[in-house]
Amino acid sequence: MIQMNDLALQYKRLKSDIDKRIDNVLNHGRFIMGPEVHELEEKLAKYTGVKHAITCSSGTDALLLALMAWGIGHGDAVFTTPFTFISTSEVITLLGATPVFVDIDERTYNIDPELLEEAIRKTLNEGKLTPKAVIPVDLFGLPSDYESIEKTASKYNIKVLEDAAQSFGSRYKEKRGGSFGDAGCTSFFPAKPLGCYGDGGAILTNDTILSDNLKSLRVHGKGSNKYDNVRTGINGRLDTIQAAILLGKLSVFDEEIRLRNEIAKEYSNELKDIVTIPEIPKDYISAWAQYSVLAKSPEERERFINHLEDKGIKTAIYYQKPLHLQEVYKKLGYGIGDFCIAEDISKRIFSLPMYPYLSKDKLGYIINTLKTIKEL
Repeated sequence: MIQMNDLALQYKRLKSDIDKRIDNVLNHGRFIMGPEVHELEEKLAKYTGVKHAITCSSGTDALLLALMAWGIGHGDAVFTTPFTFISTSEVITLLGATPVFVDIDERTYNIDPELLEEAIRKTLNEGKLTPKAVIPVDLFGLPSDYESIEKTASKYNIKVLEDAAQSFGSRYKEKRGGSFGDAGCTSFFPAKPLGCYGDGGAILTNDTILSDNLKSLRVHGKGSNKYDNVRTGINGRLDTIQAAILLGKLSVFDEEIRLRNEIAKEYSNELKDIVTIPEIPKDYISAWAQYSVLAKSPEERERFINHLEDKGIKTAIYYQKPLHLQEVYKKLGYGIGDFCIAEDISKRIFSLPMYPYLSKDKLGYIINTLKTIKEL
């Protein structure tokens, strides 16, 4: 089978460096908050062009910690997209706040800035919740329209928390994914563009006070030491071994982003008459966490997926059910038809194998298989 991702190929290339870095951790024995963690934070901040990078235990905890640091809680509204993984909205409800969903742009699949402002005004007019933050998701590796989002957020005095779990390595003009808004959060889940061999995440920000609070919150709300607790926090640290692995991967990361973009370009050139290909607006560079296309109908998608599977090619669907239709959010009162674009796309979208070391032969085989299906 041609898998969606092949981490074994990447490890084969980086094996010597990664093994050496892991051995160094095993030898010095500082498995929690060891020197590799601090080195990684310095390099992540430099890479994204922000002042502070605070590593943590997962991309989900990165989002949670940022909202905790801002005091988000009961009675607060946090706006986000219904077309993403549950972790984005999950952290909102964990803190007792209310997720307010906003439909997506049909071209980029990211939150629609115009609809965001409408949702904020509606929430203010209803008077039941206080708008506090928006979490745009950079879906599949493409940054959201932060120029518009940040302008709206400033108008209504709400925070912008970039969910860059899929977009680390992306770019809009001179800014990198993770550096937008008041803070950006990314994930180092193994399948992400920059992934470790377990769970991991980071918060990126230029806000020094926020950075200091996050460093406290990720270690049980510590003050001068972990037995001096000044706030309620969590156990949210990144393991030193995972930091060591990420340092090894970061050394070739820009090359891998280049390779991802070359593969995406080949997909798009060859498949533009077969399916609806992803649209990358001017001045944007995607990290291509996923290469996702649209079939004309749910039935056509099923035909594509089944035939690809028969030919030994894995696919995936991100995402099969929008968040507003999930059982966990039934009490919010949303229903079918509330977010038509997200609902429509969820029925037709599917993703093809995407990783930097996808060979030309395998890429060609995937493309030719899709062309063959179209002709059947």
